[in-house]
Amino acid sequence: MATRTQAASDLAIPPGELLAEELGARALTQATLARQMGRPKQAINEIIRGKKQVTAETALQLERALGISAEFWLNLETMYRLTIARQSA
Repeated sequence: MATRTQAASDLAIPPGELLAEELGARALTQATLARQMGRPKQAINEIIRGKKQVTAETALQLERALGISAEFWLNLETMYRLTIARQSA
């Protein structure tokens, strides 16, 4: 039987939730962020609603637009998906 070396949280935080909070803190709209990233507004909205995953390309665009590392966004997405998978198993 495998043992865990780290405690795993049962709390699944979607990246879009943190993205929405960051936009609010900066008083940015989804449309403004979308323009800065060169993406359609719908793509940002789908990430915020949890309908679209943060890909490596999106993470790099978020890094350039917000100054928050691409690794942060990718790790958040990975941990979210892993937590959801654990809860489903």
